Amino acid sequence: MAKILLLTDFSSGYSRNLLKGIVRYSKEVGNWSFQRMPLYYRMLYGENGVVEWAKKWQADAIIAQLTDVNIELLNDLNIPIIVQNYRDRNKAVSNLTGDYFNTGVMAAKFFLNRGYRNFAFYGFKGAIWSRERADGYSHEIEKQEYKLAILENDNKDREEWSYNHTVLGNWLQSLPKPVALFACDDHFALQISETCNVYNINVPDDIAILGVDNDDLLCNISDPPLSSIVLDVENGGYNAGKLLHQLITKEITEPFNIVVNPLIIERRKSTEKYAVSDKNIRTILNYIEKNYANHLSVEELVKQVPLSRRVLEKKFKEETGESLYQYIQNYRIDQFTRLLITTDYSLFEAALQSGFENYKNVSRIFRKYKSLSPAEYRKRYKCNSSVEEIEH
Repeated sequence: MAKILLLTDFSSGYSRNLLKGIVRYSKEVGNWSFQRMPLYYRMLYGENGVVEWAKKWQADAIIAQLTDVNIELLNDLNIPIIVQNYRDRNKAVSNLTGDYFNTGVMAAKFFLNRGYRNFAFYGFKGAIWSRERADGYSHEIEKQEYKLAILENDNKDREEWSYNHTVLGNWLQSLPKPVALFACDDHFALQISETCNVYNINVPDDIAILGVDNDDLLCNISDPPLSSIVLDVENGGYNAGKLLHQLITKEITEPFNIVVNPLIIERRKSTEKYAVSDKNIRTILNYIEKNYANHLSVEELVKQVPLSRRVLEKKFKEETGESLYQYIQNYRIDQFTRLLITTDYSLFEAALQSGFENYKNVSRIFRKYKSLSPAEYRKRYKCNSSVEEIEH
């Protein structure tokens, strides 16, 4: 039985889902023994005490956060270490990391398609996951030649969750409205929501808020509830368990990065508005959202507004950056993707529920978007996260 020492508190939804995946894998290979390091022990005896604890318990491997431990000191134990990376990635160990850059890109594309032209990012300077999400968000927005306002909390160590209401409130009031605000995670998104309530800033009319992690508790205690990017976290934990097993049994010897991917956006009321300036285009966008699962044609959409087809198509492209056809197709692919990973619908039924009448057609389109068939995508994100070898 493998003994796994946990040097992280697993208090967040993200960390708990990672642990679920690790435990799921451990049950497949025979129950492992897990032990959390008591916080008082680390406070009393420091990092050397952590090492002595691991030796005394005869730990076979360690799962940790970089903020919690001295990696060089733990490496002296000569046992596998997987780190839930925080400030940076460490090439000396296996990192449980994420595709943070493309998470930011996903957020930007979501807001751009909803007609936003003002953008903001709120994050934490000390964390790689915040920095790279900001980079992806900024990259996609600047491609469209829009500007981005950034505010980053620079508190040290574990104080990143504390914040100054006055500084944040003044910044939010100064932003051009309506503005699409992407927060580095759900904790930071909740800070925005709370501050908006204090300063009587309307969400989502003035500020639309999108977080990351889809922490159900945090998202739903917000008023209004927060939209959030869903990450493939539990499967990341599963792969961490699998990798750890291979390191323990010496099937592999070199450290790897385990990459947790962004999957879909869980839409809640904090992003329910469109920011397009033309009321007719807002009508069309709302109509698509309510009727995407039905047969939709440009001719039918033209009937909803007092515009010619040519004028409608031109205005729609100006407001959303996409043609009507592209927008409807992208919207349906998003819904189809959601059903693949959140339901047990057959592929055919999922296609019908998403507005596609021909499964062969949606399969072809889906492969173009995701580089996988629908069946391959469903299998991967129920069983795996991507794994990439660290370059030395």
